[in-house]
Amino acid sequence: MRAVVQRSVGASVVVAGETVAAFEGEGLVVLVGATHDDEVADCDYIARKVAELRILRDERSAVDVSAPVIVVSQFTLYADVRKGRRPSWNGAAPGSVAEPLVDEVVTRLRERGLNVGTGVFGADMRVTINNDGPVTIWLDSSGG
Repeated sequence: MRAVVQRSVGASVVVAGETVAAFEGEGLVVLVGATHDDEVADCDYIARKVAELRILRDERSAVDVSAPVIVVSQFTLYADVRKGRRPSWNGAAPGSVAEPLVDEVVTRLRERGLNVGTGVFGADMRVTINNDGPVTIWLDSSGG
């Protein structure tokens, strides 16, 4: 499982003209992608890292300051662009595998007491991220 964590000072997700998630002030936006062999343990790793990374101001974590988090599914994190000019999506898990895993990351973040908004799985979304710093961290549960 892969995630890109961005420190933000405001973010929103809009689907079909409707805002489905948003926050103002300090928080995190997390883009999450799953691959074929990901399991619940991968979800726990990603959620734990997102919740506890000390990347907010004054070296605090989202849990430390009850920062809001928006999680957006992002199959393109598994794009393979080594050959040619057209990305291959073969590394990304199909929706039937990926959606419950992304949902599990959200559940585990909420279990840590965080206020978590989400995008809509598989939807055409407009994600606005007001990066802070900018700080962007790449997580990979496989250690890669």
